[in-house]
Amino acid sequence: MLLSYIPYALEFIHPFAVFGNTRLRTPSIMVKIESEGYTGYGEACLPPYLGETVGDTIAFLKRATKVLNTATPEMGLELLLLMLKPYMSADYAGMAAVEMALNDLFARFEGKSFRAWKGFNTGISRDTAHTIGIGDLEQLPGKIKEAEEFSTLKIKLGTKRDREIIEFIRQHTQKPLYVDVNQGWKNKEEALELMIWLHSQNVVLVEQPMPIGMKDEMIWLTERSPIPTIADESVRRMHELRALNGSYAGINIKLMKSTGLGEALRMIEYAKNKGLKVMLGCMAESSCATTAMAQLMEFADFIDLDAPLLYKNDPFTGLTYKHGKIVLNDLPGLGVAPKPGLFENSLI
Repeated sequence: MLLSYIPYALEFIHPFAVFGNTRLRTPSIMVKIESEGYTGYGEACLPPYLGETVGDTIAFLKRATKVLNTATPEMGLELLLLMLKPYMSADYAGMAAVEMALNDLFARFEGKSFRAWKGFNTGISRDTAHTIGIGDLEQLPGKIKEAEEFSTLKIKLGTKRDREIIEFIRQHTQKPLYVDVNQGWKNKEEALELMIWLHSQNVVLVEQPMPIGMKDEMIWLTERSPIPTIADESVRRMHELRALNGSYAGINIKLMKSTGLGEALRMIEYAKNKGLKVMLGCMAESSCATTAMAQLMEFADFIDLDAPLLYKNDPFTGLTYKHGKIVLNDLPGLGVAPKPGLFENSLI
C-alpha cells in the first residue's frame, strides 16, 4: 500500500469573525492510499484550536507509511488499524485521515459505496444547520437571507451581547437555532436563566455552555435545562464520553476529534445506549472529510455539516447541498474525488 500526502491551505470565510467576513487559511493535509489499482482518500484538518500541527501530523504520516508499506489488503481493515495505533500519539486528525482513506479504499475494493459496504441506509438525505457569522448586526439580515434554503441556523454566543443577538435575529427569522457557546458562560445560575429564555426563543440545543473543568456545574445545569446541552470540547474520544456522568444531554462527534469513522460509530452506539443525543459536526473540513462524516447521518439527532459551503477553494468533490439538505452520491467508497492536479506534488 502506498500512502501519499500533501499539505494544503484551505482558504475559507470564517463564520465567526467579529468584524464581518475575514478570510483565513486553515492547514489541512490531504491523504491518498493506493493499492491494487484502487485509491482511497482522507483529510486531516488542523485548525489552531485543535492543537495539532502540520509538522506533527506529517511525522505521524511518515510513521504510518512505514507500516502500510509492509501491508497487504488481505490483512483486512481492522488489523491494519491495530497496527497503526501504536504509532499514534495525539495525532487524532492524522489518524482520522488515514482511517478515512482506508475505509474509502476497502469499500472501493468491493465496488460499493461506504454505506452499502457497511449495510447502512444508502438513500438517506438530511437537513443540516447552516452557520451564520455574528459580526456587525446590520449584516445579519443579508446572511439570514443567503441561508434561506436551510431549515435550521447555527450561531455563536458566549458574549455580553447574547440576548441582543437573539432578539435581533428574531426580528428577521423564526427558524430553529443551534447555539454554540464554546465554554463562554461561567456562572451556572446565569446560564440556566439564559437557557430558559433561549428555550422560549426556539433554540433547540446549546453546545458546550461552560468550560471543560466545570463538570459539577454542568451536571447541575443539564438537570435543570429545558434545552439539550451538547458536549463539544469536553468530549473527543470514547474515554471522555464514558466520563460525562450526566454532565451533558448529548455529544457533538467530529472525525478530527475521534480519530475516524470507527471510533465515531462506537461513540454513537454508546451514546444511544445511554440515552444521549447525537450531533454530527465538523471543524473546517473540505468536502473530503465532511462527506466522510455525512456517511453516518442516519444515526444523528442533529447535523451540523456545512463547512464546505464556507470554502473558496474546496479541493474535493463529494456531498452536495440541495434545498438545505445534504445529499450523498452512491459512487464506490466515500464518493469523494480530488480536484485535478491536487496530488501532483504529494510527499511520500
